[in-house]
Amino acid sequence: MFELWKVRHTFMDDVNVITKMSLGIALFFFVIFIHRFDYMVYLALLMLMFLYMFSGAKFKVITIFVLITSCFAVMSSLFMIFYGSGQNILFQFGFIKISEESLLRGLHLSLRTMTVSYFGLTIAFTTEVVMVFYSLMQHLKLNPKYAYAFMAAIRMVPIMFESFFQLRNALKMRYAMMDKQHSNAWLRIRHILIPLLSQNIRTSHRLSVAMEKKGFHEGKRTYYYYAPFSYKDIMLVFVLLIMILLSYYLAMNMPISNVADVR
Repeated sequence: MFELWKVRHTFMDDVNVITKMSLGIALFFFVIFIHRFDYMVYLALLMLMFLYMFSGAKFKVITIFVLITSCFAVMSSLFMIFYGSGQNILFQFGFIKISEESLLRGLHLSLRTMTVSYFGLTIAFTTEVVMVFYSLMQHLKLNPKYAYAFMAAIRMVPIMFESFFQLRNALKMRYAMMDKQHSNAWLRIRHILIPLLSQNIRTSHRLSVAMEKKGFHEGKRTYYYYAPFSYKDIMLVFVLLIMILLSYYLAMNMPISNVADVR
């Protein structure tokens, strides 16, 4: 699905997915130990710039995902903002008490979420699902039986949606010629659910038989796609390190809030 929104090719498209996921996990644990508010602000901003520059997707699509991600990040910290402890009270109404300390802690938590989410969006926009499983099979020795089963299941999702819409449109025409007393809500659910389940079960069985006949079994095998490591993996590591160091430099020399520790 993300491939439909791509408008240009960047070096992130050629980075091995194992490198991207490993760096994403490392970034997640790294931001947990960042307690300087300005450091987190600059790191989130640089990660946002990185998303826009190297995701290769349409500007409008990126903006929509950024807004959704940012809203969820802020919402996840509302409990800490509204009910946190602190001395400098900014607003209080009933059991809701917003202090300067709780506000900074909540925003700091939101910035952590945004930083990891922006990098995750970059990975999603620059990674094909097929290459994820090929890379896991070739480098982490994932059992091909499970990898191909997951790939087949992912490919079946659009088929399921197409079957659902076709069945729904057919039932709309059928209900137009039926008396309303014979087409209540429960019958409508049964008329959609049972045929849809039976049809997908038959499709899954045919697919499993075809995979077995084609030789999708355990053991040594060759691959149509190859997912190698390259110098671009090292480039991504250096780019991420530069962003981390630059964020620290900006936080030290161009502070925004001068909050050294939000804990």
